[in-house]
Amino acid sequence: MDRKSILDELQARLSAMIASTPAADLEQNLKAVLGQAFQRMDLVTREEFELQRVLLAHTRARLEALQQRLAALEGDRAEHKPAGGDHKA
Repeated sequence: MDRKSILDELQARLSAMIASTPAADLEQNLKAVLGQAFQRMDLVTREEFELQRVLLAHTRARLEALQQRLAALEGDRAEHKPAGGDHKA
């Protein structure tokens, strides 16, 4: 018997044993309390976190590209600036 099946069997036996005792009610109450606590913590799933991480990386890349483009445009503008300074017409 492999390790996973031993653990699965042990879990099944413990669950069956707990179901026939007052501990089953305690387990349900504990799950409800923990569920409410987690809900108040405003947690997100791993999937939601990873999606936001990917979106942030994409946004950062776009920001960097725009910053480089702006710097290039500002450089072009400085090169074409009249030698006499910034005169208004």
